[in-house]
Amino acid sequence: MNRDSSDPDLSGSAVLFDGVCNLCNGSVGFIIKRDPRSVFRFAPLQSDISKSILQEFGLSNDSLDTFVLVEDGKCYVRSEAALRVARRLGGVWGLFYAFIIIPRPLRDYVYGIVARHRYKWFGKREECMVPEPEHRERFLK
Repeated sequence: MNRDSSDPDLSGSAVLFDGVCNLCNGSVGFIIKRDPRSVFRFAPLQSDISKSILQEFGLSNDSLDTFVLVEDGKCYVRSEAALRVARRLGGVWGLFYAFIIIPRPLRDYVYGIVARHRYKWFGKREECMVPEPEHRERFLK
């Protein structure tokens, strides 16, 4: 898919997340607090921009049970996306990237268990989160 002038600049890092999932929204807040350089931008998977991005990378936009990182023109999902985000946060969080040595099928199996139960364990919102005014510029439109 060719990007037109109305598409957002994805030269940085974008995190796509389930906008109604409390765990996912909490993760976005966690990242924002630990990302003082504002490296990451965000969009709920339910948004049109996320659907467009997923389509561009040949991913289905029907599934909301994944965490997506778009970085340097590449798209990462599930455990790899989460570990890459942790690495970019630096400090002690960067140490979690060591789990990348665990084979992806095993990492994604554990990820899948949490993803399948996230609403039951952490709850669900009726609507996608609305970012705090001081963080709105970090959300893709």
